[in-house]
Amino acid sequence: MEQLVEVSLLPLDLPQRASRWRICGRKKSFLFSALYAAFIFGGRHLMNKRAKFELRKPLVLWSLTLAVFSIFGALRTGAYMVYILMTKGLKQSVCDQGFYIGPVSKFWAYAFVLSKAPELGDTMFIILRKQKLIFLHWYHHITVLLYSWYSYKDMVAGGGWFMTMNYGVHAVMYSYYALRAAGFRVSRKFAMFITLSQITQMLMGCVINYLVFYWMQQDQCYSHFQNIFWSSLMYLSYLVLFCHFFFEAYIGKMRKTAKAE
Repeated sequence: MEQLVEVSLLPLDLPQRASRWRICGRKKSFLFSALYAAFIFGGRHLMNKRAKFELRKPLVLWSLTLAVFSIFGALRTGAYMVYILMTKGLKQSVCDQGFYIGPVSKFWAYAFVLSKAPELGDTMFIILRKQKLIFLHWYHHITVLLYSWYSYKDMVAGGGWFMTMNYGVHAVMYSYYALRAAGFRVSRKFAMFITLSQITQMLMGCVINYLVFYWMQQDQCYSHFQNIFWSSLMYLSYLVLFCHFFFEAYIGKMRKTAKAE
């Protein structure tokens, strides 16, 4: 009897607390997005006639904190996903819902979703330092927040792949930001690698969505058409935007440099 109680209570600590947050999380996602958008337009207006802030040390600390968080997240969720992939195969790794309630992965799934709110702080540094704010940056932040907070409640298939890939890319990306903010000279190839990793992540996201949809038709994956539709639309839009950014930031500049020579 004691064993039955222990087994039944396994997913009820963090997930039960998380479920209470899920109930109002969807409404809060829109509130955070609206406040974020207001900050962008209001902040840029206020900074228009003001001198930029340096903020180098706070930026180093900010980027380093998110880098360490993402590295641990990638290692912990990655270990779970590799285990499922190696022991139960690709289909189970895609359709698995145990990621949301596993002894270790459940914490990092919950932390991932919550982290999308503080990550909006990236934009604060761009605005206060009067750097160029591109559409891809704030569009990505808003849509990831909305989708993550909506999908977490439903524990849809594919979440383990989405979160692990995002943790991995962010681990490299924020490490790069921390090094740059600290004054280290980092090769341009490192920045190109990060963007290519993001493009690969978006391609993989589209593939995972297709697999979820395909296996969902066979009642082997838990999801619903609405989630797959919005997720696919989101990943496709990211793919186009990141490819455009890669061309403009790297290929286009290389061509201009070649012509100048």
